[in-house]
Amino acid sequence: MARFFDRLQPYALLLLRVVLGCALVSASYTKIIPHGGFHGNNTFAAIEHWNAYVIKLGMPAWLGTVSALGEFLGGLCLIVGLFTRFFGGLNTLTLLVGVAKVTFPDYGASKYPLACMALAFIVLAFGAGPLSLDRRLGWE
Repeated sequence: MARFFDRLQPYALLLLRVVLGCALVSASYTKIIPHGGFHGNNTFAAIEHWNAYVIKLGMPAWLGTVSALGEFLGGLCLIVGLFTRFFGGLNTLTLLVGVAKVTFPDYGASKYPLACMALAFIVLAFGAGPLSLDRRLGWE
């Protein structure tokens, strides 16, 4: 029986990466893409709004840009399994800061970010797995 489940491990890592990647892209989309799309003077409105929020939390604005791009690009890369450990580590740290600074006082609001942080840490620890571009390119 164990051998059967061992054969499922590559698919489990793929599923974990895709689900986490989709969650990160979904969570960061509005931090990157302005409402109504990119046009005119609002091209950077979403990221500027996000950076203003990060400043209110007592952190430098550049961390807002890094976190938003790390979530969005990292989510896309996790879906295909590219630079997996890097983005797993970056998003583990991003989510740790998010939980500590934003949601921790209200544990109920921390459940989802904590679960995503745990998934990002698993990706960091285990890597992309055989069904990934990292493996295909020989980087893992």
